[in-house]
Amino acid sequence: MGNFRSNNLAGKGSEWKGRKKYSRNENPASNDLHGGIRTIEADNLCELSTDSDICICVITWNMNGKVSCKDLAAVVGNDRQFDLIVVGLQEVPRRNVSQLLQEALVESYILLGEAIMQSLQLYVFGTKNSDLFIKEVKVDKQSVGGCGGVIGRKKGAVAICINYKGIHMMFVSCHLSAHANNVEERNSQCRHISHSLFSKNWNPYARPTQITVWLGDLNYRVQGIANHPARNLIHKGLHRLLRNKDQLLQEAERGQIFNGYCEGTLTFKPTYKYNVGTNNYDTSYKVQMIG
Repeated sequence: MGNFRSNNLAGKGSEWKGRKKYSRNENPASNDLHGGIRTIEADNLCELSTDSDICICVITWNMNGKVSCKDLAAVVGNDRQFDLIVVGLQEVPRRNVSQLLQEALVESYILLGEAIMQSLQLYVFGTKNSDLFIKEVKVDKQSVGGCGGVIGRKKGAVAICINYKGIHMMFVSCHLSAHANNVEERNSQCRHISHSLFSKNWNPYARPTQITVWLGDLNYRVQGIANHPARNLIHKGLHRLLRNKDQLLQEAERGQIFNGYCEGTLTFKPTYKYNVGTNNYDTSYKVQMIG
């Protein structure tokens, strides 16, 4: 788990399927004890919705300060049978990524909302006529300090609340503290972000958010197994055995984070850390714990 926790989320109505965290709780990251994150069957099949259904693609990408038009076009894909496309980016380079995304999606999508906090960015796109179904778009951001070792690379979260076809949704794109031993710090940041976003103008009489989706670089790692034994399991196709060592799932089981959330089955390999621009795990002298 770590830098590229998931790729996309597809769903119909309340029967969400995918790889992101989501909840119908008004206060999703409460500190109450619970049984961990519930896993549900997931697939990536989605067709354009009817009036009562909604189909969303959610993408998260730590760009490591590098981007090209070709990369962005590949990330958003060509088979775009979605009502909404949500793109959360971390460590964004100093380029107009919003413009690049709009150019990649211009044939069939328009930008409905964006939330930007330096290198941490979130965009929501909808089909050409989707602005007719939008009643409200609000954005917020919450810094948790630190620059990730590089000036301008923020840690924290940006969020967009949107009322689409009468459904109140909130998308939260975050970048939390790195390093395997900073588990409690990440837990604290999750709770702080959850309680702080949109709190300044909170209205107790307003309709609560019906769907909340978290995405981003949460930076939770694989706990208690060395780098090379972990890679051996992955090489043998046994990466599913690493699930019980996932720090995020462990902390959720302890009741520290993501109360009431669900996610799709983890079927992909750990995504941290790769050689830049490849699908090969880090071969540099700074070989770190895969997480």
